[in-house]
Amino acid sequence: MDLNPALQTFAAESRELLEQMEESLLLLENDGSNRELLDAVFRAAHTIKGSAGLFGFDSIVAFTHQVESLLDRLRDGELTLSPALGALLLRSGDHIAALLEPAIHDQPLPPAVRAAGAELTAELAVVADAVLPPADAAPTVAPGHWLISLRFGSEVLRNGMDPLSFLRYLGTLGDIRRVHTSIARMPRLADMDPEACYLDLEIEFDSAADKATIDGVFDFVREDCEIRILPPAERVPEFLERIADSPADREKLGEILLSSMAVTQAELDAGLAAQRPPASSAVAEARPLGEILVAEGAVQPVVVDAALERQQALRQQKSLDSRLIRVDADKLDQLVTLVGELVIAGSGIHARAERAGLVDIVESAATLGRLVEQVRDSALGLRMVQIGPTFQRFQRVVRDVSREIDKDIELEIAGGDTELDKSVVERIGDPLMHLVRNAMDHGIETRAQREAAGKSARARVGLNAYHDSGSIVIEVSDDGAGLNAAKIRAKALERGLLAAHATPSTQDIHQLIFEPGFSTADAVSNLSGRGVGMDVVRRNIESLRGTIEIHSEPGSGTTVRIRLPLTLAIIDGFLVSLGLGRYVVPLDVVVECRELADADQRAIDEHGFLNIRGEALPVLRLREAFELGRARDLRENLIVVRFGALKAGLVVDELLGELQTVIKPLGRLFAFLQGISGSTILGSGDVALILDVPGLIKRAEATRIRATPVAHGNTNQIFVE
Repeated sequence: MDLNPALQTFAAESRELLEQMEESLLLLENDGSNRELLDAVFRAAHTIKGSAGLFGFDSIVAFTHQVESLLDRLRDGELTLSPALGALLLRSGDHIAALLEPAIHDQPLPPAVRAAGAELTAELAVVADAVLPPADAAPTVAPGHWLISLRFGSEVLRNGMDPLSFLRYLGTLGDIRRVHTSIARMPRLADMDPEACYLDLEIEFDSAADKATIDGVFDFVREDCEIRILPPAERVPEFLERIADSPADREKLGEILLSSMAVTQAELDAGLAAQRPPASSAVAEARPLGEILVAEGAVQPVVVDAALERQQALRQQKSLDSRLIRVDADKLDQLVTLVGELVIAGSGIHARAERAGLVDIVESAATLGRLVEQVRDSALGLRMVQIGPTFQRFQRVVRDVSREIDKDIELEIAGGDTELDKSVVERIGDPLMHLVRNAMDHGIETRAQREAAGKSARARVGLNAYHDSGSIVIEVSDDGAGLNAAKIRAKALERGLLAAHATPSTQDIHQLIFEPGFSTADAVSNLSGRGVGMDVVRRNIESLRGTIEIHSEPGSGTTVRIRLPLTLAIIDGFLVSLGLGRYVVPLDVVVECRELADADQRAIDEHGFLNIRGEALPVLRLREAFELGRARDLRENLIVVRFGALKAGLVVDELLGELQTVIKPLGRLFAFLQGISGSTILGSGDVALILDVPGLIKRAEATRIRATPVAHGNTNQIFVE
């Protein structure tokens, strides 16, 4: 039997459970009394242990069992979740994750993992010894206080049953503390039948037995008696716990109550019988089972409420499970690739039909194109995932780092439901890690500095995501001291990154922190100070066709804004031409298109920008940018593009219209090209280059600045070439 698919499913589910476990533990640090969170941690560990046992992963089972036992004592109130214990449980979760890979790939445990496991096992044992009784001590179980109501039928004595014999048998299961006899049914002496039974007993009973065992005492008189057994108040949490852990295949209320031992089979049967209205009854709807059981005294209302909540949760989970299916990421990538080829083929059919003048085929091709567009959107939608789980992983990072550097920092998350391409999510994790750690180490002040500045002792680091103009924007912010522009400038002059006579803007100075090897740290720490990281962040963001900006206010904090495309596979584009070449502009950045008049062309030549509705728009001639020469005999056209807050105009020869574009990477050979972010294949089979709009906008802005007269003899050259 090929167990590889099952192993992969086990691995994926275990990682999800470990993430849930870590998230719940982090929340428990601020709300240690939250029983639901503690139960969630326990269920995650219990599920991992059970699944690992199915595959024979003994190392995972043994270690997780220790963690589970410790969590069980936390739930029983024998332990209080202290910061040290929370840290131990978090490290235990990390160790379970480290045990997964060797187990799945049938590899021996690395020595480092084995050593870490031995250390954690010893720590868990120390905690367990602190709360467990000595090994030779007899286990003690606190007895419960049951209330048993017995109403013997009148025929009990005639049937040969002795009511006192049941009390004697009941005494073997525990201690009968009190028996109260009711005489409510006792007739007058003259009307009394000496062979009839009129006993009604209320019994207070201490026992560690469960409800089913106590109920079994009265099996022989069940047909002739009314029996109600109410558990002690101490047993209610036990019922609630069993209800929370009830099997997922039991969705009926009665099944949930029965499996949790809150009701007996006899009580359930009686409740179901009472639920069915008589055939002659005009009542169309049956009474709710929970209402009947509570009215009959079989179970407490709080237990029924918990069972109803569990029933609803199971139904929702079943509905969710029926709508979700795990699909291998490689299969999704293959599907998107095939859809991309379909887009190209559809464009080719449409182009050939137009050239041949086949009107019917053109209409059919247009219909096909619309359907392909819908298939494209659906295929890309399969790759879209929420960024929230990526953000949540930083809860642990902020917790651990803040303690390491002795700062009180909380993480605020917003926009976790924002969706973007799975491949983008996978590659954005490392850049975000650098930015968050730098914000904590460089941006956030010490406690004393914050108090001296009149700030709250608890600092804030924020992660936010939202959609904007066809892109996704991710922000990493803090409420620290902000960037020290003077210090950055001095360090840049020292390292030769800035000319001595240069007068850069504040934004340009901030961008210097992304230069390789640049750092303003006074000392090297475990987190930063070597100048390695921020340049990698920029490279990684640019490799995703994104941009990164910094906005900082002294004393108020810093915000790093990353702008990324929603997908790296297929986009809507606008096709333009420069001579014989074809170029694609992503459609979501196009604001407007217009033909350039002679006066507009002269304005561009003289000033480098156009006045469009009162706005000075920097303009870049793509022919000049790509060194293709000037075509004086052609009319020129302008495409106004926008990326974030920046706008610019791109001058092209012809506007050829919209199309669907499958993005192809350029490869290492053409990685040096400026202004080009990729390529695509047109329906005609020709290759078109996809324009790097953010880079071109910055180039247009720089061209306009150079064309502007320089005051006071200053130069606009900022960086040393």
